[in-house]
Amino acid sequence: MPDRVAVAATAPFGAEILERLAAQLDISCLITRPDRPAGRGQKPRPPAAKLVAERLGIHVLQPEKLDSSLELDADTVVLCAYGVLIPEPLLERALWLNVHPSLLPRWRGAAPVERAIMAGDSETGVTIHRTVKELDAGPIAAQAAFPIEPEDDAGAVYAQAAALAAGLVVNVMPSPAFRAQSEEGVSYAHKIAAEDRELDLSRPREEIMNRIRALSPHIGAWGEVGGRRLLVWRARPVQADSVLVVNKIELLVVQPEGRRRMSGEEFLRGLRA
Repeated sequence: MPDRVAVAATAPFGAEILERLAAQLDISCLITRPDRPAGRGQKPRPPAAKLVAERLGIHVLQPEKLDSSLELDADTVVLCAYGVLIPEPLLERALWLNVHPSLLPRWRGAAPVERAIMAGDSETGVTIHRTVKELDAGPIAAQAAFPIEPEDDAGAVYAQAAALAAGLVVNVMPSPAFRAQSEEGVSYAHKIAAEDRELDLSRPREEIMNRIRALSPHIGAWGEVGGRRLLVWRARPVQADSVLVVNKIELLVVQPEGRRRMSGEEFLRGLRA
């Protein structure tokens, strides 16, 4: 086992892995992004990983720019949802193990869980690989798969991936052995853009459901119902009309622009008022 292990994480997925790793490894520090303005008041908000590190008493580094000036008191750095490419000089000073929530080489890139669900994949998984200059292309130390169930949204898949990832990291940490990634089956999970969030409710039902699931509970898919534009957070296929149904899809949790989340039934009452 390495004497010193650091974690580089920012997003909630990385925060969950940090917490799980801290229960089994001695974490020397967390490298995370600086606090950023957020919300209506634009007050600085700490990254999710920083909140976990502070609660656990882990030293936090928040460099504005990641470069060779960063002092790494670690032999190994576990990288998980950090959000910035690692400069080559830093890659040469330690072993950087990236935690990627897909079965590489499928879905390299920024949004592997979301793209897998949108594509209708029946399974995904976690890959632990060495970080290299090329995006998510490093040799693999460990990989494990799990099914994507029909009712799973991105939140459920990320939660399964985080639980699986921590165990994989701990298992490979004593002496990782690597194998090259295959050049067959490479696909890219591009960052979610505004057009990815638009729901065309006239499209096939499975396609609509996959988009809603892929963007919940953290991003949200936009649709227009009853002349109102709203985010759709949860839905389910139905065979007959019930409360709020479009194209045989019942909208269970929605959010009109500028308002809170609410049930489909509550939204309908507002339309009729």
